[in-house]
Amino acid sequence: MTIENGAISSSGAPPATEADVLWFLPTHGDGRYLATDVGARHVTMGYLSQIARAADELGYFGVLLPTGRSCEDSWVVASAMVPLTERLRFLVAVRPGLSEPAMTARMAATLDRMSDGRLLVNVVAGGDPTEMHGDGVWFEHGDRYEATDEYLTVWRRMLAGETFDFDGKHVKVEGAKLLYPPIQQPHPQLYFGGSSGDGQKVAAKHADVYLTWGEPPADVAAKIASAREAAAVEGRTFSYGIRLHVIVRETEEEAWAAADSLIKYVDEEAIATAQKAFSKFDSVGQQRMSALHGGRKDKLEVSPNLWAGVGLVRGGAGTALVGSPQQVADRMKEYMALGIDRFILSGYPHLEECYRFAELVFPLLPLKNTTGKDLGAARNAGPFGEVIANVVAPSRMKVAAG
Repeated sequence: MTIENGAISSSGAPPATEADVLWFLPTHGDGRYLATDVGARHVTMGYLSQIARAADELGYFGVLLPTGRSCEDSWVVASAMVPLTERLRFLVAVRPGLSEPAMTARMAATLDRMSDGRLLVNVVAGGDPTEMHGDGVWFEHGDRYEATDEYLTVWRRMLAGETFDFDGKHVKVEGAKLLYPPIQQPHPQLYFGGSSGDGQKVAAKHADVYLTWGEPPADVAAKIASAREAAAVEGRTFSYGIRLHVIVRETEEEAWAAADSLIKYVDEEAIATAQKAFSKFDSVGQQRMSALHGGRKDKLEVSPNLWAGVGLVRGGAGTALVGSPQQVADRMKEYMALGIDRFILSGYPHLEECYRFAELVFPLLPLKNTTGKDLGAARNAGPFGEVIANVVAPSRMKVAAG
């Protein structure tokens, strides 16, 4: 799964030489442990702003805001975070069927202008029929992607400045027009994750970044190859992104102990409740996540340093990279060798892990410079530490000692 002598990996995509790293705003809650209120944290403006400001100052490319009935509204939260940050991008969801494309086209254009071009858009077609029915959305799997295709066709044409009519099975507009364009042309980048053939076909027509959840590298390679073929049919190409949790500590032993601690309150009843709910999903991606652990706690390392423990009780992204800074960086570089150039990461609690990951792993990665400043080897990293004896900066002391 690695690149040798300049050859293309088994995914068929060119390897990524640099990467962007995004973090996560936990608008559905946060804490030190899963499946318990022990060590839990409230979703407040103050707490979310701490995470957003930390990600901004540390040099993360952006933050993902989740969507669904368990979350605070992603558009409202992103709007509140924009004036508190300077460079941070906001990856905000549109949900076909739950909103009209004209409405979210205007919202996207406005937020893009108000943020000076810092909006990214995550297309979430949905995968939980129970939640969708509660929201008044009754699409079957195939219809859902058919509706998403129509939705994005109208959305993209409006943001591109067209005036047009569109008469589809699910979406119909006459004289559609957007008066105030976004800063990013023709529109903010569209991120799209779809593991099924239907999902990949829609992504191939509309997405700029194709997303996958964190599966073993061989599985990710196969998925990228399939998505790449679908895009080629449309005469298009993707960038590729991956959604993962991270548990990084200074030693491998500490990292695995932290992983075990994260699920110390996850009992069989909690697992059974969660897996029963997930079994009703018609999302192929969720089915693939659940298959990695099979609802069991005894075999959670599904690939070197890739741990499926989060998915025992959490829907969506259910795997974490676990290990020392070098191990986590090495695993990320394996994904980069497959063509991945966007990492959307999270960790518990999100504020502390945001700092920890930047401080320990950023210096080991070939990151794009998102700060506009030369920060040395760790181009996206934060402060250099406390000055020793009020005289010598730690970085200089290290060089002198070497």
